[in-house]
Amino acid sequence: MPDDFRQTLEIFENQFPGRDYSIEIRCPEFTSLCPKTGQPDFGVLTFTYTPDRHCVELKSLKLYLQRFRNEGIFYENVTNRILDDFVAVVQPRQVTLVADFHARGGITTRVVVQHG
Repeated sequence: MPDDFRQTLEIFENQFPGRDYSIEIRCPEFTSLCPKTGQPDFGVLTFTYTPDRHCVELKSLKLYLQRFRNEGIFYENVTNRILDDFVAVVQPRQVTLVADFHARGGITTRVVVQHG
């Protein structure tokens, strides 16, 4: 997977760095590809984070997530990769990423990863 995905993410200055507050971002149209079958995987990603000095710019997050549309990657791997990239760029105090993937063959998968 290209290492330049992370460069798509942009940030802006948090105007309230002395206050703990929570930001929840729901991305209901996430897609990637199954690395075994090449079939599309669909999921809902929910980021809940407490910013420190920066917040993520939403359009850049949308464009970043769209880059996975043609990537063959397992649910667990893509969820952890997204969290790692988010933490590296945004540097939040804490973040939880919940990835709820739609049913395939009667099985749903939910991956939850945390930082901080």
